[in-house]
Amino acid sequence: MTVPAEKLRLGRVGESARRTDAVPKVTGEFAYSSDAYAAGMLWGRTVRSPHAHARIRSIDVSEALAMPGVHAVLTHEDVPGEKRYGLEFRDQPVLAFDRVRYFGEPVVVVAAEHPEQARRAADRVRIEYEPLEPIVDPERATEQEPLHPDRPTMGHGYRDDPRPNVVRSLVIRRGDPDARGDVSVSGVYELGIQDQAFLGPESGLAVPDGEGGVDVYVATQWLHVDRDQVAPCLGLRPEQVRIHLAGVGGAFGGREDLSMQIHGALLALHTNRPVKIVYDRQESFVGHIHRHPAKIWAEHRATRDGKLVCIRVRILLDGGAYASSSTAVTSNAASFACGPYAVENALVESTCVYTNNPPCGAMRGFGAVQSCFAHEAQMDKLAAALRIDPIELRLRNALAPGDSLPTGQRITGTLPVADVIRRCAELPVPEAEELPRDPIRLPGGAGNTTRGEGVRRGVGFAVGFKNIGYSEGFDDYCTARVRLLADGSAEVHCAAAEVGQGVANVILQTARTELDTDDLVLAPATTSSVGSAGSASASRMTWMAAGAVREACRAALAERERTGGEVDVERVYRHPRTTPFDPETGQVTGERAHVAYACAAMRVVAEVDVELGLTRVVWIGTAQDVGRAVNPQAVEGQIEGGTAQGLGLALMEEVQTRGGLITNASFTDYLVPTTLDMPPVESVLVEDPEPDAPYGVKGVGEPPTVVSTAAILSALRDATGRELTRVPVSFDEVVGLD
Repeated sequence: MTVPAEKLRLGRVGESARRTDAVPKVTGEFAYSSDAYAAGMLWGRTVRSPHAHARIRSIDVSEALAMPGVHAVLTHEDVPGEKRYGLEFRDQPVLAFDRVRYFGEPVVVVAAEHPEQARRAADRVRIEYEPLEPIVDPERATEQEPLHPDRPTMGHGYRDDPRPNVVRSLVIRRGDPDARGDVSVSGVYELGIQDQAFLGPESGLAVPDGEGGVDVYVATQWLHVDRDQVAPCLGLRPEQVRIHLAGVGGAFGGREDLSMQIHGALLALHTNRPVKIVYDRQESFVGHIHRHPAKIWAEHRATRDGKLVCIRVRILLDGGAYASSSTAVTSNAASFACGPYAVENALVESTCVYTNNPPCGAMRGFGAVQSCFAHEAQMDKLAAALRIDPIELRLRNALAPGDSLPTGQRITGTLPVADVIRRCAELPVPEAEELPRDPIRLPGGAGNTTRGEGVRRGVGFAVGFKNIGYSEGFDDYCTARVRLLADGSAEVHCAAAEVGQGVANVILQTARTELDTDDLVLAPATTSSVGSAGSASASRMTWMAAGAVREACRAALAERERTGGEVDVERVYRHPRTTPFDPETGQVTGERAHVAYACAAMRVVAEVDVELGLTRVVWIGTAQDVGRAVNPQAVEGQIEGGTAQGLGLALMEEVQTRGGLITNASFTDYLVPTTLDMPPVESVLVEDPEPDAPYGVKGVGEPPTVVSTAAILSALRDATGRELTRVPVSFDEVVGLD
């Protein structure tokens, strides 16, 4: 039977709409940030530390300055304003002084007429380093000399941990953490460093305005916070620094922190010429943060009929050299450590430390990915110990609205965990393919070396959940501006960053729904014409942008009804207020620490050649809580993309380091899934509208990444009979050589 494709419309809320950027991206006409151009522009280059930890003894730029075509060679002494910046804490030097704390840290920036001249000049900068012992073992970091003696994350309401090199520690206690069960299972789980591996490396163009200010065109996730970090370092007022969203080739959290923004602006203002900076792939690996590697100790206690009695978890995260968003990742890892299960007694300890390893921060599903991998392995282990079906065990313990979490927060919105589990479990698993078969359809794929004699099939299952939006009292808001023009058309302004997730469509679909017209345009995202939209992260942007645009549209219609003329209104939307955790107990201090939650379940069929250690994911079925789907086709695309990143973490993606130095900074050595690695993904959208959200929406980008790694490892364990406690899984573990 042939099912006709769903017609794509301009689109109101709830309809599958064609992406506004689809055609230009497919035809190659889309302008990414690396395509930016200005007449007379110079090219920037960054000189980076070859050491993970070293004292800077001297910097000599004279030889570089004397080279043909070179217009500027700048050090920390040339920074006119604040010497440090940071996403949440100003702990990171604009250009390193005194010492460097990670491999690839920026020390000097160069501007020249041609990129090759800039490269050669960068090579002529002479920096004398005194190498220092790097802190590379997070388990020893709290016993070593502090990388930040001033403790930048202290005094912000977090639990006071006096040990050196602690970014944040959070303890959650509920009930009796010593409560015993009839059965107890425990395990230790590890996750390597994952890179966002976005298509477009960091790049941008800084243009001086001739009046002391600067315009920066850059691929970013948070325009206004970029501005608020850049302006103080340049010694400028915020309005003198205008950040404009250039075409983004993927983000996934890796563009929340600054890359070239300050450096490009600094060079542009110094030379009074536009300056373009484009990282190559190797530089990109050191030019942005990564997913936190983790080690997790877990113990689950239950009754003989499978009811959870107590969960105890200890989480250690490696934050690298600077804080970035590690405090939020630490909190999320703790908040979701017990999984989407009801349990009366819990003790969760989550700690993130500074090291001289690559800096880590936000990446899709931040914190919850690490925890889900551990708690789902534990649930499979508990099911085996109790001889209960793993899906049934999850159903017996599934959280539901009205239940309380280990933090004390009661679920007041929607969270259909049991429904999601059942809907996923109902998806029919494909039959095993007979042998012999096309080698491309065996573990190993194009590099296959077997005819399938050692192949075993496994079926795995996992469920996970994550918060939507920013938490713990953060003033999370989004601004939208709507102009109703005399000719009947409309113009919508919102600084929400379109990073490939489809928020531009969400904005337009919302405006079409509220204004009941297709005659509207979405203005470019910039700090110069509208207030902050917040970050394109934490699965918040659909909820927040829809809320802000809806309010602005309704206000504009009301104003036009009152005045009858052209209208220009701006409105700010905020979600329900959140409050911090108690720093000593990890319990909520108000009604909620998180705005809302979304869950997903995933079933995976995998094949493993247990003799050769080769794997193949055959099929993935998933059901996801989406609130209400603004654009169903886009939601399915987000599920497929998020699943691909979870598959990468499960099977192949890991930033390798030696003494803090990255040793595989290329897509030749850092492997990412291709279309040959991705199986069919069958998805069910579970629509249970969130009462506090506009149109009942929820963010959808992170839950598939949260749960897919755990589900794939569950299938591999079923196929091999091995514990497989680390990702990405290695050949040795699969064949039992560990």
